[in-house]
Order: sequence, then structure tokens, then C-alpha cells
Amino acid sequence: MGVEVKTVDTQGRIMLPKTWRDRYLKDKKAVISQKGDIIEIRPFADIDLTKYFDSIEVDLKTDLSDWHKVREELRRK
Repeated sequence: MGVEVKTVDTQGRIMLPKTWRDRYLKDKKAVISQKGDIIEIRPFADIDLTKYFDSIEVDLKTDLSDWHKVREELRRK
């Protein structure tokens, strides 16, 4: 992991290192998240939500035909 000091221009732009852009930034989209005074930049990636299908098992006593009661039971757990 390298550390570089970058200058922010008058419009708030920072140049990302070319080696990082070439390696991780395939479609020129990045995700920027801020937590207090820390800014994190990560490459944007489509997430395949289908890998989470059927990945969680929950023991419910409620009949699945009543989604309001299912939601209430899940919130209690």
C-alpha cells in the first residue's frame, strides 16, 4: 500500500494514480463514501444479488401467506 500527498485543485478535484485506475477502474465509475473526515474511493461494481437468494434460513412459526405477521416475527428475533 502506497501513500501519496496530492494537491486538490480549485474545483475540488484530485488525480487518482494511473496504476490504480488501470488496475481497478474498468468502467470509469467509482463509489465515494464519507465517514467524518475520511473519504474512501472504491471502484464501482455491479452486485449480483442472486447469490444471496436462499442463503438465509429462519425458523418461523408464522404462516408465510400473512407477510405482515412474518415481518413482525422477524423484527422480534
